[in-house]
Amino acid sequence: MTSSITASRSTDASPSQGVARTNRMRLIGLITLLLVLLAVALLSVAVGSKQIPLPTILDAIFSYSGAVEEHVIVVQMRAPRTVVGLAVGAALGVAGALIQALTRNPLADPGILGVNAGAAFFVAIGVAVFGAGTILGYVWFAFAGALAVTVAVYLIGSAGRGPADPVRLTLAGVALGAVLSGITTAMTLMDPTAFDQMRHWNAGAIAGRGYDILLPVLPFLCAGVLIALLVARPLNSIALGEDLAASLGTNILWTRIAVVVSVTLLAGGATAIAGPIAFIGLMIPHIARWITGPSQPWILGYTLVLAPALLLISDVLGRVVLRPGEVPVGIVTAFVGAPVLIVLIRRRKASGL
Repeated sequence: MTSSITASRSTDASPSQGVARTNRMRLIGLITLLLVLLAVALLSVAVGSKQIPLPTILDAIFSYSGAVEEHVIVVQMRAPRTVVGLAVGAALGVAGALIQALTRNPLADPGILGVNAGAAFFVAIGVAVFGAGTILGYVWFAFAGALAVTVAVYLIGSAGRGPADPVRLTLAGVALGAVLSGITTAMTLMDPTAFDQMRHWNAGAIAGRGYDILLPVLPFLCAGVLIALLVARPLNSIALGEDLAASLGTNILWTRIAVVVSVTLLAGGATAIAGPIAFIGLMIPHIARWITGPSQPWILGYTLVLAPALLLISDVLGRVVLRPGEVPVGIVTAFVGAPVLIVLIRRRKASGL
């Protein structure tokens, strides 16, 4: 009798022990990736048209002297660029993970809700009507466009019978994005000179972006990440099916609204700062899902680390391939992301949701 009770307890404990072991491995992996991200950030500060050794970087950070050229490069140019890359990468990655979970579409990215198209359209309006000609002038037009168009997509997707569902949101976003992209292209072709600076923003770049551009948008990015973390567990329930999620007490409508708000804040803010950067929000959630499995809290945690690492690596590659010139990071991510994504989506475990 005693042996049967002991065996029963051992059997009951084994699933929880397996979960604890899995979570422990996930945590070790996450800490390892954080160290990798730190190394990548240091690499981003060190590499450029002028190489700067690590001791000089640390000296510039902890005992800045404006009289030393390397200190000026580190503190005033490369460090702000690296911080912007960390913020933009994390925002795009988390936005991609959320929109893939919401639409249950492994090929979805933030642009599917019209974020990029809305931002570019409003920037074009700002240039043509209000004469915006600097990055600081673009930021708020881009952010307002992302917000306005995403709200419009949600209203279109929820029109008619029943609440908005992932398929209708996707179709509304793709349709409205296509229309706005066509109008924006026509506007830029009509006056190429006026839209010359916008073309650089439209390529996606973090070069020349500093704290003056990041800080006004940073509260929106932080709010987006916080909302994403709050809806991670409800998204786990929705992945099991909406009927089962409802029976478990998940408020599906409010979860969808929260995801749309978070994606808008994150992708809209990131696009306003750096322009449309492709493949970060599409590819990184696949990699995170492949490593962690289908748990949304862990997917978001890994994405927060992996996405900025990929963006900074791409930015470093863009600095060295045409030295002393640079390739915008949005172009590099396309070259890096396309083959990696092809490999990933061929793996059943990585491409499934």
